[in-house]
Amino acid sequence: MPNAFVVAGTQSGVGKTTLTLGLLAAFTRRGLRVSSCKIGPDFIDPGHHANITGRASPNLDGWMLSPEMNRLVFTKQAMDSDLVVIEGAMGLFDGAGSACEGSTAQMAKWLSLPVLLVVNARGLAQSAAAIVQGFCGFDPGLHVKWVVFNGIGSANHLRILQDSLTCLPQVTCLGGVSKKEDISLPQRHLGLVTAGDTSLNAQQIQSLAQLTEKSLNLDLLLRDIPTVSCGDLLSGTAVFGSRGRNGGVTIAVAKDNAFCFYYQENLELLQNAGAELVFFSPLKDERLPDNTCGIYIGGGYPELHAAELEGNAAIKTDIYNAFNAGMPIYAECGGFMYLCKAIESDGVAREMVGVYPFCTRMMHRFESLGYREVTLKADCLLGKAESRIRGHEFHYSRIEPEGVQKAVSECGMAQMYEVGNARMQYLGNEGFCIKNTLGSYIHLHFASNLKAAESFVQACKRFADRAGGWKGAVI
Repeated sequence: MPNAFVVAGTQSGVGKTTLTLGLLAAFTRRGLRVSSCKIGPDFIDPGHHANITGRASPNLDGWMLSPEMNRLVFTKQAMDSDLVVIEGAMGLFDGAGSACEGSTAQMAKWLSLPVLLVVNARGLAQSAAAIVQGFCGFDPGLHVKWVVFNGIGSANHLRILQDSLTCLPQVTCLGGVSKKEDISLPQRHLGLVTAGDTSLNAQQIQSLAQLTEKSLNLDLLLRDIPTVSCGDLLSGTAVFGSRGRNGGVTIAVAKDNAFCFYYQENLELLQNAGAELVFFSPLKDERLPDNTCGIYIGGGYPELHAAELEGNAAIKTDIYNAFNAGMPIYAECGGFMYLCKAIESDGVAREMVGVYPFCTRMMHRFESLGYREVTLKADCLLGKAESRIRGHEFHYSRIEPEGVQKAVSECGMAQMYEVGNARMQYLGNEGFCIKNTLGSYIHLHFASNLKAAESFVQACKRFADRAGGWKGAVI
């Protein structure tokens, strides 16, 4: 029966991630078995969580996943933990629509967990109480239990802020972090720099833990965190088992600094469906793992490593030969870009695998952002026609429409997805399929439709039965 709570903010950029990392570091240093989750579709923050706790940090999402599935994901994470720290997304009530769908507040209520609210203290005095009171009273079904002020100017400033909260006896101020403390993490397009590129070293984690201990009353926090019971949901966590880990059909998963965006549940559901996952690096490896019968290339930052990816001709050839042989290949966003003819950035085009005969071009602002629901237009690697799978899209690159049209007419490429947004508005067709390869800009969450992982693994098994596994040459 672990303890658990949610870290939320009044808005984006208020310091939720840094505070969450500090809490994880401080509690881990105290000898607790600490784990974490991230609310929303973000891939980068969970990587930083895992760097500190040593445990994968799954995503909870009220739009992509059902309440029951979110509870299962949380239960799976909490089962062998003393404490679960859940980092929210954006502002506390910000979600996909006016009903707070997909918001941190919605998830806190689904899991019946209290909220630690992070407030930006810059320029605030007694008005802080009005802000906190508004967040406490906006939804009576939500329990905002603690407040932390970020960016305080002095000890006296913190006392003023704390005094302003005396009218809110139901809220406990745990302290504040000084604006003089430079503990922010570097950022780039799509969010923070990934953990693989800027992993906090042991000394930095130690400093983060010390700062958190010094700035906040963690003893008070630990005393007040409620315990949660996981017993009623334990049987349901079997959907995330690992029966394919030994002796299953081999799926090669691209994993390095260029490709590191994966929902943890996607990988576990593939394993549960009978896959043995073997990781490889398109940056460094020269060939696919032996006996590979399917390939999964997730998102990331291939544009930042385009020269290295271009230079590794051997692995590109091996992947292209696997494509030609009809091996099932599924690629998302950055992985999809890698399978295209080239990635162009600042006028320089770097040659990629060439499965798709068009280029992706980096732009200076995001081209697409938001939740997506995909309806399969025909049977494909991820399921039967009319199946629906939910996911998220966020990218700075684009492909020219004429390139898609040419591929459809000249290469027989099909568009397998009918795409809608969070408001169920039709956005067009996507999901580019050539032979047995399916690529898309959309990161799909397999836990939104459990048959997606099963379907992909079954396609890989059919390839294995026919071809006997990949040996690095055209079959």
